[in-house]
Amino acid sequence: MSKFESSVKQIPYAQQSVYEKLSDLSNIEKVKDHLPEDKAQDLEFTTDSISISVAPVGKIQLQIIEREEPKTIKFETVQSPMPFNLWIQLLPTSETSSKMKLTIKADINPFIKGMISKPLQEGLEKIADMLAMIPYDSE
Repeated sequence: MSKFESSVKQIPYAQQSVYEKLSDLSNIEKVKDHLPEDKAQDLEFTTDSISISVAPVGKIQLQIIEREEPKTIKFETVQSPMPFNLWIQLLPTSETSSKMKLTIKADINPFIKGMISKPLQEGLEKIADMLAMIPYDSE
């Protein structure tokens, strides 16, 4: 099992506010216009799932499989060329701010691991950057 982690992102909103927004993915749909277009192409959301088209691999869809309020949201792939799990971990840094880290665990064939490790790490970092930009206090 291979593990990839984003850097820790500081978020100027309380842990509970961030958790409430991210635990219902339809909330992200409402703030999609605030996200940079180059980081939010072909995104689709429901309450429990997110899908995105990624060239050249195609569509990837993730479904929430576990919520642990207010600190963890766990996802697994529904549609993907490579099955993996994704965790969003949230920790408070004060009453009005928090920090977030994303982790992917995937069972990767050793022959292709060298080819996909860097793009997977970069993609994870972009997702973390995108989630850190969301205004968690607006509806």
